[in-house]
Amino acid sequence: MAAEMKREIVGVVVTIAGNKSATVLVERRVMHPRYRKFVKRFKKYIIHDEKNELKVGDTVSAVECRPLSARKSFRLLEVLKRGVE
Repeated sequence: MAAEMKREIVGVVVTIAGNKSATVLVERRVMHPRYRKFVKRFKKYIIHDEKNELKVGDTVSAVECRPLSARKSFRLLEVLKRGVE
């Protein structure tokens, strides 16, 4: 069986969502079909933080995994940059 590619997201932690969970805001830049201008699109993902090490404002990388709860299917890969706090 071939190894499938796991989706990887990079975003900023906006809330600590309970024990071992954090909400990450991911920003994409897409071109508007009519106006040919780049616009920002945002989506929030809940990620699994096993060691409870994240703080609000951290820039993190997360990788897709099996569903851990109803809305949580990403786990923390690494902290890229620490926040202001």
